[in-house]
Amino acid sequence: MPEWLWEYEGHDPDTERLRESLCTLGNGYFATRGAVPERRAGLVHYPATYAAGIYNRLESTVAGRRVVNEDLVNLPNWLLLRFRLCSAGGATGPWFSPDTHRLSGYRHTLDLRRGTLTRTFRYRDDEAGTLGVEQSRLVDMADPHLCALRTVFTAEEWSGEVEVESVLDGDVTNSNVHRYRSLNGHHLTRVRTGAAGTDTTWLQCRTSSSDIGISMAARTVVVGQSHTSSELRPSRHRAVHRLVVPIAPGRPAVVEKTAALFTSRDPAIGDPLGAALDRVTRAGDYPAVLASHVGAWARLWRRADIQVPGDAGRVLRLHLFHVLQTLSPHTAELDVGVPARGLHGEAYRGHVFWDELFVLPYLNLHLPEVSRALLNYRHRRLPQACRAARAAGRSGAMYPWQSGSDGREETQELHLNPRSGRWLPDNSRLQHHVGSAIAYNVWQYCEATGDTEYLHTKGAEMLVQIAHFWADSAEFDHDHHRYRIRGVLGPDEYHDGYPDAARPGLDDNAYTNVTAAWVLSRALDLVQRLPAWRREELFERIRLDRGELSEWEEISRRLRVPFHDGVISQFDGYGDLAELDWEAYRARYPSIRRLDRILEAEGDTVNRYQASKQADVLMLGYLFPATELRGLFRRLGYAMDDEIWRRTVDYYLKRTSHGSTLSGLVHAWVLARARQAEAWTYCREALEQDVADLQGGTTGEGIHLGAMAGTLDLVQRGLTGLEPREDALRLDPVPLPALSEYGFSLRYRGHWGVGVRLQRGQLRLGVPDSEESPIRVVLPDRAVTVAPGETCTLHLAQD
Repeated sequence: MPEWLWEYEGHDPDTERLRESLCTLGNGYFATRGAVPERRAGLVHYPATYAAGIYNRLESTVAGRRVVNEDLVNLPNWLLLRFRLCSAGGATGPWFSPDTHRLSGYRHTLDLRRGTLTRTFRYRDDEAGTLGVEQSRLVDMADPHLCALRTVFTAEEWSGEVEVESVLDGDVTNSNVHRYRSLNGHHLTRVRTGAAGTDTTWLQCRTSSSDIGISMAARTVVVGQSHTSSELRPSRHRAVHRLVVPIAPGRPAVVEKTAALFTSRDPAIGDPLGAALDRVTRAGDYPAVLASHVGAWARLWRRADIQVPGDAGRVLRLHLFHVLQTLSPHTAELDVGVPARGLHGEAYRGHVFWDELFVLPYLNLHLPEVSRALLNYRHRRLPQACRAARAAGRSGAMYPWQSGSDGREETQELHLNPRSGRWLPDNSRLQHHVGSAIAYNVWQYCEATGDTEYLHTKGAEMLVQIAHFWADSAEFDHDHHRYRIRGVLGPDEYHDGYPDAARPGLDDNAYTNVTAAWVLSRALDLVQRLPAWRREELFERIRLDRGELSEWEEISRRLRVPFHDGVISQFDGYGDLAELDWEAYRARYPSIRRLDRILEAEGDTVNRYQASKQADVLMLGYLFPATELRGLFRRLGYAMDDEIWRRTVDYYLKRTSHGSTLSGLVHAWVLARARQAEAWTYCREALEQDVADLQGGTTGEGIHLGAMAGTLDLVQRGLTGLEPREDALRLDPVPLPALSEYGFSLRYRGHWGVGVRLQRGQLRLGVPDSEESPIRVVLPDRAVTVAPGETCTLHLAQD
């Protein structure tokens, strides 16, 4: 079905890495980029395999300074399989490469429904003849440790042999991101290879500092005919299986390579190598593995699919495909967070930022067990966050902006500006609002699922400790008669300090302060709702003095939010900054998305200007419905009405360069209920970010998982106004003409597969048959109750 297929025609070296990222296959445990099997890493191709949560720390020297970075590790390459032709006369041709051979019919087909990538082409060897090749691969969604590659060689009007080398390659480095290449990328050590039986090779190694054992085993067989020769040749870093296979018209040669991956972090195994050898030995042939894999994907699509007609629907399904490959039901068994660039590349070093803020809302209503596991990643690192807060002289929990293996701050101290070639201080670790995002995710997960047990235990511990940090960070200012939070960064990231200031950081970032007030108020509500014994246990465990709660109450009502010219200020003093000549910069540069790099290369700094990378203040409109946002400002003692918010939106729209893939998404969400034409412009940009690589080469370094998941949630919650609450499903659909028809099913409390469909001004709700209680559905103008086994069609008021 065309809506399930993504096809790439021809071989274009300039876009190869983009295609590799978008054709990555994974299963939540590991993923392999969509690189061609016959090429090792180079300037054009970058084959790579990443396992969730496998990090390693290395030391490098940058600009004369010693720096230590932790990276998601590029594992040994299981995919490598090269071939060449031998004519009947015995002449051997060169090893095939799409970079050097003339090709016809060259096509990659990514099948989203089946989770497979197929490559087909023909090429002519001057000595032998024309060869047709079809290769299909999968990373097994049924068995998280398996992957497979099937190659069919078809001779056209000639006979001879095909020589095949199937390789497990341990001679790999982390070199996917050009600006990181001056950093140490050699993460694997103690590489050993060997053979088992007549058709299996193996490789084992360890990461150099985290000391994680990694083992692979590969079985390569010729299907349906005997081969001329087979030789297993292990070497120091590569395990090679060489086969020579006869080929003739009407008698294709079929080679199947099945591989297994295990690490020392896996439960219920004796040792990784033994587990890999056992698993690959017991694996069925390619058709059998494919059948179970396709069945697993079918079950997953039933739980998570979204139906939107047209091109937008195709892109949304691609986005969902990559979300599910990174965060599948297998993820629920792992200790991992949400990698900002998926398991698709090495940008951001595979770190975990705040992207679960955009990812969990979709998962909450489809795969809540995965959401809970991702929150557990944060809970396991709560002690580390508390230690970080104490080191900074604060109470509570200070979560890192970038997290990896153990929860320490992984944000680099320096970052490279590719335009100027200069290494600059990286102050993004001051984005303490990541703690508010974690608290928000806890609350949203529990609201969507009704998981009171989690809210009262691990959720309460995180929420209260984050609130404790904010309460201790707020300082009372007698001049303003308000509490202030100083020295932080907001989501914008362009502004990391005041012009000519000696120290980084900004005061009273509006987003930070409002979300901090929200966290404090939610923590106070939760403490009151806890059973008395659990409340006392919590206070004792985290050593919280009950008397501090009255101070939390006061801070939650008196945190300062700056304003200027009748709009919310992004931070104190934002309105005093100079205005940028936007038209002049647009005229001089083809893209000003990364305005910070442009200005720094010119010897200037974006800190001087009213110019934002992405939504900052407007993120408040993304997190909170209008009524809740007004209530938050009212609690803080500020007037907030539709006119103030409209002026604020207009103000920042004119001053944002959209240097983040999240920017278009947030602006589409904020504008959807007010200015639909503009909303669709930003929505379309959010859909195209990775498909069209709008950020200029960044998608080849890994997809943008938060933006992808956010587009799904834009339909699921943004356009429907969906709020899953304890007492009801609340809906307030907005008519966005370009996305006027859509449907999805969701999991709400004990109900699996609640169908939601909007079409031609009608909202249809179907509740599957079960023993659960009826669902109360609340719209702005009415409320209905839908019993299990019933379907309700509601006619929506037209504007």
